Amino acid sequence: MHQSQNTIPMALNQRLQQKQLQRLSPQQIQLMKLLQIPTIALEQRIKEELEINPALEEGPEGDEMDDELSDLQNDDDQEEYDSSDDDEFTIEDYLQDDDIPDYKLYANNTSADDEERESPLSSGYSFRDLLNEQLGMRVLSEQQRTIAETIIGNLDDDGYLRRELFAIVDDLAFTQNIHTNEDEVEDMLEVIQGFEPSGVGARNLQECLLLQLNVKEETENIALAKTLIEKMMDEFSKKHYTKICQRLHIEEDQLKKVLDVVLKLNPRPGDSLSDSTKVVQNIVADFMIANEDGKLELTLNGRNAPQLKVSNEYKQMLRSYSEAKGNANKEQKEAVQFVKQKLDGAKWFIDAILQRQMTLFGTMDAIMEYQKEYFLTGDETKLKPMILKDISDIVGLDISTISRVANSKYVQTQFGTFLLKSFFSESLTTESGEEVSSREVKKILSDAIEGEEKNHPLADEKLAALLKESGYIIARRTVAKYREQLGIPVARLRKEL
Repeated sequence: MHQSQNTIPMALNQRLQQKQLQRLSPQQIQLMKLLQIPTIALEQRIKEELEINPALEEGPEGDEMDDELSDLQNDDDQEEYDSSDDDEFTIEDYLQDDDIPDYKLYANNTSADDEERESPLSSGYSFRDLLNEQLGMRVLSEQQRTIAETIIGNLDDDGYLRRELFAIVDDLAFTQNIHTNEDEVEDMLEVIQGFEPSGVGARNLQECLLLQLNVKEETENIALAKTLIEKMMDEFSKKHYTKICQRLHIEEDQLKKVLDVVLKLNPRPGDSLSDSTKVVQNIVADFMIANEDGKLELTLNGRNAPQLKVSNEYKQMLRSYSEAKGNANKEQKEAVQFVKQKLDGAKWFIDAILQRQMTLFGTMDAIMEYQKEYFLTGDETKLKPMILKDISDIVGLDISTISRVANSKYVQTQFGTFLLKSFFSESLTTESGEEVSSREVKKILSDAIEGEEKNHPLADEKLAALLKESGYIIARRTVAKYREQLGIPVARLRKEL
């Protein structure tokens, strides 16, 4: 019993210390959030800070700021005015990102040579607009029209109706006070399926293709295509061409003509018209790498270096309160606390922006030097195996910090614009014992598949054998994993007639 009493406080102390290690200062939280956002998001974040903190302003900082402001904020009655300056936030506070809205493009210090890039809204006529317009030409009862409008509203961006009819019946009852049944809803769905674009309102790919075939002029190949989609959809999706020829009693040459008919159909009829609600997002590079006569030069996008300063007006307010501190009443003391908090927030934010610039540049510089051969040549086979820890060790920052930089930042090179995390890859050992990047192997794998005979695509076993001949000893399951990561289907599904 005595031993039990002694061990309980020790366990409590240990738990308290573990929690303390998870706590972060407001400045650290500020920096981590800023590191995560890309350049394209930075202006909006700065704009929000300018709106919520009147002590922060745009423009170059004056020389008189640091010493004078520090003296004012460290006067002998600071303890009287400060209430929660030493409070810390837990890491959960940082992870709560609900307060960060969507971001947009911003430029604060661009020059005439900087390229302006925005995220325009695509203009056009929505397929839903077109469907509602066609619906307006039909003579329908008020209930039928409401049902049809509800169906149109439930179509996804591809033009498919993914919801079950009974769910739409329930929606109409609860939201519109319309009592209907699945048969009436299906009748209205059939009306919509007769509209343009052809194939819209389908519940699956098979129905979508059949709707498009049904409006075409009947020919032998159209009839065969209907039979193929209606009765052999599984064989078609798996490219079992020999079985299809046997069941349709046709030769391979005619099957090719039938497949040409099917492959010209639109599997996403909703995409046939641009939806005016879709946003076209441009990529804005965070870094630029130039090759100047064999020497790499790295620059940070100018939008990462906004000019911010602490408000002179707020510094003057603090100065005035400090001079009158002997006669300060409760309201004045609260005003001093408010001003000091805003001034602290402005200084923290400016420091975080500067730290962000240094962290971004240092991380990218380390990546550039590590992958120097690639950035000089653009040859993916020159990419070295590189993991987060490699760069973390070079720049002396935590792996999580490197991850935040790499996951959302782009670099512009003479070979294209790339996401930083695409340069990280695991290592593999060749037959000669040399370490190579898995990205190099993927490039070789991709090139092999691109050059294969399309009527006899290479199986994973054959691909593994080809890689072995080149000195890369890789198991078939690893080849399959890399192929899937590249978005390449199995050999059977790559077959073409």
